[in-house]
Amino acid sequence: MYKNAPSPRTAPWVLLAALPALALWDRSSLDLTLAHAAGGAAGFPLREHWLLTTVLHQGARAAAWAFALALVLAIWWPVGAMRRLPFARRVQLAATPMVITALVGLLKSQSGTSCPWSLAEFGGMAHYQSHWLDFLRADGGRGHCFPAGHAMAGFSFVGGYWVFRDSQPQLARIWLAAALCAGLLLGLAQQWRGAHFMSHTLWSGWIAC
Repeated sequence: MYKNAPSPRTAPWVLLAALPALALWDRSSLDLTLAHAAGGAAGFPLREHWLLTTVLHQGARAAAWAFALALVLAIWWPVGAMRRLPFARRVQLAATPMVITALVGLLKSQSGTSCPWSLAEFGGMAHYQSHWLDFLRADGGRGHCFPAGHAMAGFSFVGGYWVFRDSQPQLARIWLAAALCAGLLLGLAQQWRGAHFMSHTLWSGWIAC
């Protein structure tokens, strides 16, 4: 292992340390505060904005799938830094985004949480309650909105950090930062459209890591 590579024991402790912060966010009213900053009784003015829909929603989703396909092809035809990875690591790099995406999709399919634009205070029919309660009872809306799925177009690639960590630690850190920043950006875009609360995005990032 490279001397400047982080210890494999570090990541689990970081994730555990983040849980109290996520729990405090869930207990706070910051989700609704941020939602009210983006919308009101008439809905969310930026819901159909071209930058948020065409570029950061449709475009980002297409780019994520294209990148995932490129990682699959690179298993057999590696390029750049992937040439230095053994076959098993290339498989791991390609498979991780699919596994993460499938896991979040499964959670969303079981969730009764509705999107902010479905809440009564934003012109919809649902009532606000904890997304954890929504696994037990529906909130009166369409549900299936927790955790944030679109943010996974960025977050799902965090696994590259663990793939490159030992052999190419600098690339691993850049890869991780890029995946986290992309996921956060896409989550914020959906929040301003009224498609998600910030907690949905934060939990997606935690699940991916």
